[in-house]
Amino acid sequence: MAQHASALKRHRQSEKRRGRNKGIKTQLRHLVRTVRASVEGKDRANAPTLLAAATKAIDKAVSKGVLHRNTAARRIARLSRAVHAAKS
Repeated sequence: MAQHASALKRHRQSEKRRGRNKGIKTQLRHLVRTVRASVEGKDRANAPTLLAAATKAIDKAVSKGVLHRNTAARRIARLSRAVHAAKS
């Protein structure tokens, strides 16, 4: 365990951030899962609305530093490609 005050503070900060990031990533996985489920046939009419919500959440995660922007772009592209393919 860290001994110096600055190291202890850094540890507290990293733990706080890790918990925050974990919650955001869990929420993102849930949103992506709902989009994928709707594309697979359960609710294709609602897929574009779910895609918009997932895209907004992914972009927000990028702005908070949870995801890299290229990772977010790739996920959004794959999701939107799946939604548009299911539509036609």
